[in-house]
Amino acid sequence: MKLHELQPAAGSVRDAKRVGRGTGSGMGKTSTKGHKGQKARSGSKKNGFEGGQMPLTRRLPKRGFHNHFAKEYTTVNVCALNGFEDGTTVTAELLKEQGIIKKIEKDGLKLLGNGKLEKKLHVKAAKFTKAADEAIKAAGGSVEVID
Repeated sequence: MKLHELQPAAGSVRDAKRVGRGTGSGMGKTSTKGHKGQKARSGSKKNGFEGGQMPLTRRLPKRGFHNHFAKEYTTVNVCALNGFEDGTTVTAELLKEQGIIKKIEKDGLKLLGNGKLEKKLHVKAAKFTKAADEAIKAAGGSVEVID
C-alpha cells in the first residue's frame, strides 16, 4: 500500500453540501438560510451575542476546579483476584489479559481492600490501600510496590 492509495473507510465521509447552486439542487435561492434576518446575512457571526444584553455564559458563575497534579490509577478490589491460582504473580498486564480491567491508567494499578481474598498471591502494583495490603498478607501472599 502506498500513500496515494489511502482512502477513508466506506461511509465515513460525506460530500460537502453545495448551497446556492440553483433551484434544482433544493438548496438554491436562500441557500438554506431562510428569509432575511441577521442570521441570513453574509459574514454573520451570531455566536452567543445577545444584542448587547449580558450573555448567558457571562451571567453564570464559574464553578469547579481541576487538579492537574491528580494521579490516575486503575482500581481493583482484592476480591477480584480470587480467580487466579495460588502462587501467581499478579500485575496490571495480567489483569488486562484476563479481562478484569479494560485499560491501565497512566499512573498504574491501585489495589483496594473490598472483599475477601482466599488465594496466596504475589501482587505487583503502584499503590495499595491499608486494607488491601492486610488482606493479601493475611492470605499468605506478598505485595510489591512498583513505579
